[in-house]
Formats: sequence, C-alpha cells, structure tokens
Amino acid sequence: MIAQRVLAVMSAIFLVAAVAVATFGPESISLGQALYMLDHDVLDKLPDWSTRTLGTWVWTSVIQPLLVRPAWLVPASAGIVCVGLSMSFANRKTSHRSHRRS
Repeated sequence: MIAQRVLAVMSAIFLVAAVAVATFGPESISLGQALYMLDHDVLDKLPDWSTRTLGTWVWTSVIQPLLVRPAWLVPASAGIVCVGLSMSFANRKTSHRSHRRS
C-alpha cells in the first residue's frame, strides 16, 4: 500500500515536470541540449564514463538515442512507468455480494 502511494506521487512529479519542461522550456529542445545548458562538462564526461563503466554498447544503443529525444520525453516516460507500477500494486478488494434466493 505504501509502495503504491509512493509510486503514485512519483508519477505525478514526473508528469508535472514533463509538462513544465515542454511548456516553459525552449521549443523542441533535446535532452542533450538541456543537459549542456545545465552543466557544460556533463556531455564531455558522459561518453568516457559510460563506456568505461557500462560498456560501449550502452553509450551507442541507450544513451546516445536518449540525448537526441525531446527533453520532456524522459520524465514523461518515467511518469507513465510509475503510473503502471502504482496501478499494479493497487489493492483490489473484492466486493461481497449476497447470493440470496428469493
């Protein structure tokens, strides 16, 4: 029950963040451009760190495609995943129906 509520709150935060980035951010900004605006060194260090720590395939198959996507897509995706997890943890109470014969 607690996990469901935590995931519901996290989904709300992610979805509100996605709408805020899409609404108030520069038009059609990619995730890579947004990260560069926040910290100029992050895109210089990210390829070396990811290939050294996770492997070359993670950089070419996972991180690079994410960096060219719109900046609002990542929090929106995380919010949708959290909504799905929250719904799967929801308590499903069965209703008790009386089966009287009249």
